[in-house]
Amino acid sequence: MIVKQLNAVPYAETSGYAGVTKRIVIGPADGSDEIVLRYFSLEPGGTTPHHAHGFPHLVKVEVGEGVATDGAGRERPLRAGDYIFVPADERHFFRNTGAGPFEFICIVPRRGEG
Repeated sequence: MIVKQLNAVPYAETSGYAGVTKRIVIGPADGSDEIVLRYFSLEPGGTTPHHAHGFPHLVKVEVGEGVATDGAGRERPLRAGDYIFVPADERHFFRNTGAGPFEFICIVPRRGEG
């Protein structure tokens, strides 16, 4: 069993993602060969790229307010406590719409993290 505190987890590479930080909280380095738990933080106005990938992911908003935008441009407002399922191959991105940080947990299969 592995127990961690978020503040002890180093930041991962996120070049090309202005205003976005990522931490791999639990992943292959911890012996998790099937799933990866990541923690993202977006600064005010920060956004993830508009993208799609061949695997689903689960998201739980921890802090702040933002939106999830789908491939058709529909925005879904998000706030702390919301849960999101993004199916495989669905275009999407997340954007911080608040005045403070927008933070969320993102769980993907192992193949979804590098």
